[in-house]
Amino acid sequence: MKQRLKLIADEASDYIYIAIALLIYATGVTLFLLPYEITTGGVTGIASLIFFATGIEVQISYLIMNAILLVLAIKIVGWRFCVKTIYGVGLLTIYLWVLQRMVEDDNGQLPHLVGDQAFMAVVLGALLEGIALGICFSHNGSTGGTDIIAAIVNKYKEVSLGTVLMLLDCIIISSSYFVFVGDEGTTKALEKIVFGFTALIISGMTLDFVVNRNRQSVQFMIFSRNYSRIATMLNKQGFGVTVLDGTGWYTRTERKVVVVVARKRQSVNILRYIKIIDPYAFVSMGNVQGVYGEGFDPMKAKIKKAKPTLVFATNNQHKLEEVRKIIGDKFEIRSLEDIGCKVELPETSDSLEGNALQKAQYIKKYYGFDCFADDTGLECAALGGEPGVRSARYACEDGGADHDSEANMKKLLKNLEGKEDRSAQFRTAIALLYKDETLVFEGIVKGHIISEKKGSEGFGYDPVFMPDGYNETFAELGSDVKNKISHRAQAVAKLCEFLIK
Repeated sequence: MKQRLKLIADEASDYIYIAIALLIYATGVTLFLLPYEITTGGVTGIASLIFFATGIEVQISYLIMNAILLVLAIKIVGWRFCVKTIYGVGLLTIYLWVLQRMVEDDNGQLPHLVGDQAFMAVVLGALLEGIALGICFSHNGSTGGTDIIAAIVNKYKEVSLGTVLMLLDCIIISSSYFVFVGDEGTTKALEKIVFGFTALIISGMTLDFVVNRNRQSVQFMIFSRNYSRIATMLNKQGFGVTVLDGTGWYTRTERKVVVVVARKRQSVNILRYIKIIDPYAFVSMGNVQGVYGEGFDPMKAKIKKAKPTLVFATNNQHKLEEVRKIIGDKFEIRSLEDIGCKVELPETSDSLEGNALQKAQYIKKYYGFDCFADDTGLECAALGGEPGVRSARYACEDGGADHDSEANMKKLLKNLEGKEDRSAQFRTAIALLYKDETLVFEGIVKGHIISEKKGSEGFGYDPVFMPDGYNETFAELGSDVKNKISHRAQAVAKLCEFLIK
């Protein structure tokens, strides 16, 4: 409940900050850019050109163009992208209209607040635009316009949003030449273009400053004999904490070092927490150029021709090789060992689907990778579905070792002695966590349990399971045939079909 209330409060805060930012943006446009006929980028820039050429007020053409673009965006990139954009467009339209009514004279002319100092107007207007956009983007807002065009292009082409926006802005500002050249001559028209690009550069630099200022990070290295209490306190406050082993070279004694990376705005609180516990702690605090990972920024470095990575939550080499052969080279499939996971994954559910989901969720939560996990069970009709979810540990309750295939098969054959119905099925459930989606895929192969082991390939119950339509066990058929018809092959095929789409 508390988490939900916090999400609501954060969302409400975003809308308040966006409203303030757009008021600043409208002020810069109305008081400094429009009176001096300065064209900037975006739909606001196009609307300004229309205003200079025809006298149609900026907010009218701005609203019409954004309405058309929003209809396209809702259809192409989805409703979720457009909610705050609609809010931003509507609010900025109102601000532009109200501010113009407030400051224009009786003839409808906007005032020249800095006299004939057009360059000063460029600087002031661009600074206000950059500050406003920085606040807006920092709170997931948008002014609409070319942001929408960029999002649509980015959906279909491998072109960054920044590249698309820069190209559109250059076209819009350059187009102002044709609006002004007739009335003011070539020199004045070129001057307006130079002012437009100057405003674009200043607003862009200001935008980067505002956004990056909010993202500045610091690293603390805390040396204290009360390291345990400090680490626990900081962890309870939501900070990621690492404790390193060190040696104090003056005293030649072992010391612990608490390392914390946080946003710069959080540094005062961290120092307070440290001082509460140990006012004599030795603390080193330094600015960090970039911090990437959970809770900070995503790594944006592109890797050429890199295959998507998926973690298969297993260290079973038989399963791993089987799945890698089925999936092929479309994805890089990593094991638990490959990502440094050495813990026993949770499998406490009473269903195959539940166990698979538990394992996948653990990897996603603690390691961050998109992943999938499987759980497979052999289900015998005469035994009420046993061994089922306990297939790998079937003999454990009789004193056998975990994952002891020989003991498991021995117990199974003993329990089936005298049973006329020896029908069985292998069933695999695969849980996939991929790009915010959770899906489960199932594969089933039916057959029966023979009375004695046959074949030397495969693993688990393969030597005693004979699939329907074949006169050999999985262990006799070999991996090439098994990988085409097995329960795991069917589940992985469904997984691959989803991933390829």
